[in-house]
Amino acid sequence: MINDQTKANGFILSSISLGFNTIACLISCIIFLIIIYHLYYNHVKREDKITVVLCGHIYLAIVIYSSMLISMNVRSILGYLAIIIFGMLYMNFLNQALYRLIRIVYSQNRWFLSLKLYIILPIIEIIIITPILLCVLIPLNGVTYLPNDYFCYATFTNIPGVLCAAVVVYMCPLCCISFIYMHITKFIRQQGNIQTLIIKQRQARDLLIIRRILIIVVILLILGIPAVTLVFMFIITGEENPLFARISFFPVNVSQAGLSIALLFSIPQLKKYCSKLTNNKNSDACQSSRARHNTIENNCWYSIIFM
Repeated sequence: MINDQTKANGFILSSISLGFNTIACLISCIIFLIIIYHLYYNHVKREDKITVVLCGHIYLAIVIYSSMLISMNVRSILGYLAIIIFGMLYMNFLNQALYRLIRIVYSQNRWFLSLKLYIILPIIEIIIITPILLCVLIPLNGVTYLPNDYFCYATFTNIPGVLCAAVVVYMCPLCCISFIYMHITKFIRQQGNIQTLIIKQRQARDLLIIRRILIIVVILLILGIPAVTLVFMFIITGEENPLFARISFFPVNVSQAGLSIALLFSIPQLKKYCSKLTNNKNSDACQSSRARHNTIENNCWYSIIFM
């Protein structure tokens, strides 16, 4: 039986090895691409080509081998990383709720509406969440290799590990998001009779956006239902379903596509800029087509006049 200290040491060694392999892979990949670029455009002298090609072979081998080592070292780390990033998904929705709370309820605090704050905020959160999750999951052996699925993740039969991870990455952010949006909705309804027309229109728009976002939050809440159901089934029956992980991941996988589309239609600013990008591409295509048409027409007139 591997003790907790050995598990921690193994995780640290894998992390350090992953870092060095990533550095080697990136440097080798960049230099290999530079070599290919110079060889393709004949920037290399004839007498230097063989030496450069041989160096390219070496760097290509380093890229391939480092990539394989990364996949070997990253397998266990990915199990922890997947839980952390899943938690960051909910934290980003919490950040969005926090921004709307400050913008609507506490708009006099201009510092909390700073762009720099919301750029740095996810970095601060991931620095805080990562050690909390690792301190919980590593001693509880929360992330293990799943032999039926051939990858590492939190096993649903480890009840303490699953519950601790669920509280940190799932329940706490969702409770905070729900509380914030309820507070915003209550504030808007209380202020309805004492605001100017412009502020009323803005708050009506914010309320519409909040309703759309709440639909997304409900979807996020639904995502955890299959996993929670399977955990309770295991507690009651004591039998582990070999498809535990696959069943739990299926709604998550479906929701990734749904969330990407739902966000586009829920946030007017995002929809506006995406539409603007599409319209710009269409207008550029029309302008280039019109320019080609004018060129052909001018050539035809030139041929008629001078023939």
